[in-house]
Amino acid sequence: MPLWLDMLRTPMAAPETAGLRRLRLVWQVLCLALAASIAGLAPLRALMGRAAPCMIAVLLVATLLATLIYLRRKHRADTIYLATLGEGR
Repeated sequence: MPLWLDMLRTPMAAPETAGLRRLRLVWQVLCLALAASIAGLAPLRALMGRAAPCMIAVLLVATLLATLIYLRRKHRADTIYLATLGEGR
């Protein structure tokens, strides 16, 4: 069997657990909030003054941390899933 066909039949990711789904949704909300705050910097600065860039910086750090945590947990779940799948063969 060609390698590409074998790869098509092999699952590439673990099923998403409730915890991973929640973490992914939090990450997506943080990304959207960061994008919206950057796009609306001028109105935010008019409303909040000098605190607006600080708020955006906090959102940026939170998004980066959520990204790192999600990627680490997702990679661990995928690795465990694929390892147990390989043991079943």
